[in-house]
Amino acid sequence: MKCAVKCIAVTLLVIGGLNWGLVGFFDLNLVSKLLGAWPVAEKIVYDLVGVAALVYAMDHFFCPCNKDGKDGKSCGGMCKCDSKKM
Repeated sequence: MKCAVKCIAVTLLVIGGLNWGLVGFFDLNLVSKLLGAWPVAEKIVYDLVGVAALVYAMDHFFCPCNKDGKDGKSCGGMCKCDSKKM
């Protein structure tokens, strides 16, 4: 998977995680607060965070580093195997 896609996915996951942390600790939904006037934009942000989670999970669980007894822990979804042209 391309590095740019991984970086975007991780960024969206961080945004989603921080938003959930704000909801849990302070009952503050920052995405809703910022984009509440535009419900379509708010839904798009939530959809993108969900897609990012799927992209990250697919990359992490189907990464070649996680197979054949290799050290999959170092992969962490940011697979270094891309450069080996598998």
